[in-house]
Amino acid sequence: MARGEREGAASEALSVSGAMALAKGALEGVVVRLVGEVSEVSNKPGYKAVYFTVKDERAALPCMMWNNRFNAAGIALRVGQLVELTGRFTLYAPKGRMNFDVFSLSLAGEGRLRQQVAELARRLEAEGLMDPGRKRPLPAYPLAIGLVTSPRGDAVHDVLRTLRRRFPLSRVVLAGVAVEGAQAPAGIVEGLRRVVEAGVEMVLVVRGGGSFEDLMPFNDERLARTIARCPVPVVTGIGHEPDTSIADMVADVRASTPTAAAEAASPSRESLERHFAARARSLSVCAERALERAAADVRRCATRPLFRDAQLLFSVEAQTLDLAAERLARALPANLERDAVAVARQRERLARALPSAIERGCAQIERGRERLAACGGALVPRFAQEAAVAAARLHDLSPLAVLGRGFAIARTPAGAVVKSVEAVRQGDALDVSLSDGVLSCRVEATRRIDTDIVEWKDPS
Repeated sequence: MARGEREGAASEALSVSGAMALAKGALEGVVVRLVGEVSEVSNKPGYKAVYFTVKDERAALPCMMWNNRFNAAGIALRVGQLVELTGRFTLYAPKGRMNFDVFSLSLAGEGRLRQQVAELARRLEAEGLMDPGRKRPLPAYPLAIGLVTSPRGDAVHDVLRTLRRRFPLSRVVLAGVAVEGAQAPAGIVEGLRRVVEAGVEMVLVVRGGGSFEDLMPFNDERLARTIARCPVPVVTGIGHEPDTSIADMVADVRASTPTAAAEAASPSRESLERHFAARARSLSVCAERALERAAADVRRCATRPLFRDAQLLFSVEAQTLDLAAERLARALPANLERDAVAVARQRERLARALPSAIERGCAQIERGRERLAACGGALVPRFAQEAAVAAARLHDLSPLAVLGRGFAIARTPAGAVVKSVEAVRQGDALDVSLSDGVLSCRVEATRRIDTDIVEWKDPS
């Protein structure tokens, strides 16, 4: 086509429907992903689609999403949410209106975080962690309070100042932890463990205000379960009044601010004064009533005869003692007389029995002596024969008897018996013992004689 022909065709006027068709064809072929803030929402019953508008600082875009796609997304769309959309532009020719046909919908940025937090909250609530019946009451007068927070923020100073003002008797155990960032949940969990091991009666978990992202550590699942399992009550004071975290939901008491948490954990000085005043009045009334009852009892006792005459306290006992003394005085001489008669009879019996007992003992001793003499006389001959045999054997074994038969014993001057020729040398002096004396000799020579000793056996 020539250049003139092209310019002529381009200059031809289009109908409105033709122009819309041209624009519709150019737009609907492009899939776009965008992010915007929801400004309007129309989700009326009976509609086939959900209509809403997203915007940024300089533009707004009407959107529509079919109900089946919207329900599948599972998002409760609200004004102010930041959403991420995927879809295409469409033109509604009868009205000349451009819409954005949404294929998929998801929360973006803080919105996505809020959705995750909401899902976690629903799951923990289904498990019963947020059940009001599970939450414990706070001790009225805690003497040890655990505080888990940042050591550098304003919250720690607010809490300490409030506790000193309201209940200075309490001891505060501080666990300084990070309350912002990815590592904050683990640090808060560890801080809870440390203050509980220190023996506190309750725990305050607090931090100052911040954005939703800043408060995300307090939406951690592990932290929520730790608070729920804590053996002592937990009070949270996180952010400001509108801020509510999962830690607030599972805590035993949720306070709007750190200062409110300290006030919830401690009695006020004014309430203590009112309490003590009421107890003082109650004690005073009880003491007065007790004194009145005691005075009435004393007055009643004072009117009794027993207290008017002290003698009546022991009159019965005195009479009993007198009767017992009289009975004893009457009974003692008679008992002594009976005992004297019994002793006399026993003495007479002993005098009669003693001579016969002595005679019987002497007769038994005499019979024993005679039996002993008879047995001894029988034993003497037997033992005399055995003693003679033993004496003969002893005489045979005596060295003197051996010497008497012509044998001699050679000894060194030191008295040692010479048993072998190897024990002496030529020229040695020896003493030779005989049966009737000793010979002093000197060795001139030695001669060895070899003999064999054969053991004797009895042929029988």
